[in-house]
Amino acid sequence: MKQQTQVGPVPLDVEKYPIAPEGLDLEQVHVYVRHGERTPVRVRMSDPPASIPADWQMCNTAKHFHEAVAGHSPTIDDGLWYKNVVENRHGKTAEGLCLLGELTDIGKKSTYSFGVALRSLYVDRLKFLPPKLEDERLTYFRSTNIARTIESLQHIVHGVYPPSTCAPGMIPSIIIRNAIDENLVSNILACKRLALLELQFAEAAVAVWNSRLEPLDKKVSRYLGGRPLRLDGTPRASGILDTVRSAAAHGFRVPPEFMDDNVIGLIEAAVTAEWFDIKSEEGRRLGMGRLLADASEKMQRKIQLDSKDPTKLLVHTTHDSTLAALLCTFDVFDDKWPPFTSSVTFELFRKRTPASEQTSLSGLRALSSVWRRQDEHYIRMRYKNKNMVLPICAEEGKHLPGSPEFCTFEAFRRRVGELTPKDWFGECFPRTCV
Repeated sequence: MKQQTQVGPVPLDVEKYPIAPEGLDLEQVHVYVRHGERTPVRVRMSDPPASIPADWQMCNTAKHFHEAVAGHSPTIDDGLWYKNVVENRHGKTAEGLCLLGELTDIGKKSTYSFGVALRSLYVDRLKFLPPKLEDERLTYFRSTNIARTIESLQHIVHGVYPPSTCAPGMIPSIIIRNAIDENLVSNILACKRLALLELQFAEAAVAVWNSRLEPLDKKVSRYLGGRPLRLDGTPRASGILDTVRSAAAHGFRVPPEFMDDNVIGLIEAAVTAEWFDIKSEEGRRLGMGRLLADASEKMQRKIQLDSKDPTKLLVHTTHDSTLAALLCTFDVFDDKWPPFTSSVTFELFRKRTPASEQTSLSGLRALSSVWRRQDEHYIRMRYKNKNMVLPICAEEGKHLPGSPEFCTFEAFRRRVGELTPKDWFGECFPRTCV
C-alpha cells in the first residue's frame, strides 16, 4: 500500500523562508496557528481489530501547580499546592493519563519548537524583533478559551521570548475572550444564522459524499464494529479521521487501510467538504469577517502610526477550522485537513520610497506626520511554508509587479471590507430566525 508521509505537525521552515524583494520592509506579522498534537476528543476504534488505545498516558508535563491563595501575600511556604490527576471511566488513575482532547507532551514539544522557530526567523535571521523583550506592546498573544490552545500558546511564547530574554518584571500576557465575544473561530454559539448555514453546508456534503464513501465499507467497516463509514454515521467520518490522525501523530499503530492514500484521501475529501466547504459570501462574512476586520484594523493602525504603534508580532492559537476557514475565504484552501501546528500568516510590508522621490514628497509629508499611500503597503499570506497567491489580487495593479504573492494592502483591505458585517448581531439573528 502507498503510505502517507504527513501525519504529524508542520514545522516552520526557517531556512527556506523566502526573503521579500529588495525595497520591502516587514512591518507587522499576524500568525494564526493550530494547537499542537492532542488526544482524540472521543474514544473511538478502541475495540479489536483496530485496538487504538482508549487511555493515553502521554500527559506528564505540567501536572503540578503552585498558586497564591486569594487574599494572602504569597511566601515561600504559602499558597495552594496541588497536582492534576485524571481518572478514567473505570475509576482508575495512572501517571500521565490524558483527558480527551488534551494537549499531549508531544504537542507541547511541537508548539514550543514552533515558538523557537518564530524566534529564529524574526529575531535571529530577519532582525525584525529585538533579542530582548522590554516593551510588552511589541507582541500580542491571544488564544481561544480552550485548554489545548492556551497551553499551546504558553509553549509558543516560551519559545519566542523565554524568561531569560525578557526584561525584569516583564511577563508576556496571554489574552482570552469570553466565548460569546470570540472571533478566532466561526462562532456558531453566538450566531444562530451561521449555525444554520453550517448545518446546511454539512447536509449538502452528506448528500454528495455518503454514496462516494460506500466502496470503503468492505475495507474499513470491520474496524468500526461492522458499521458503514458515513459523514453522519456513528461514529462520524470526521471522528474517525480525527482518531486516526491523532493516533498516527503519536506513534500508535493504525490499521493499514487508514494509511492507504486512496482510503484516507477519500475520507479527508469528504470530511473537509462537510466542515470547510463554505463558499457562500454570507457564510464567509459571518464566519471570518470579524476576525479579518480585526487584523485589517491593526494593520491600518500600524500604517498610519508607523513607529508610534510598536506592535510587530501577533500570535493567535486556534483550531483547524479557523485555518481552513481563512484559506477558504481567500479561495486558496488545498482541501486537506490542517495538520497540528500548521499556521496561516499575514505579513505586512512597506515599500520604501526611492531617494529620488523623497524630495518631491517631503512637502506633502510635512503636511501630515501620518501620511502614507495605501499602495506602498503589501500583504503576503503564507500557509505550510508556502506563499499564497490570492485570486483577489490577480489583476494588474493589485499586487507587486512581478511578485503576485504580494497583494496590495488596498486590495486586501477592500476585500476585508466586503466581508465585514455591518451589523453582525442583526445578521446573526434576523427576524426570520427569532
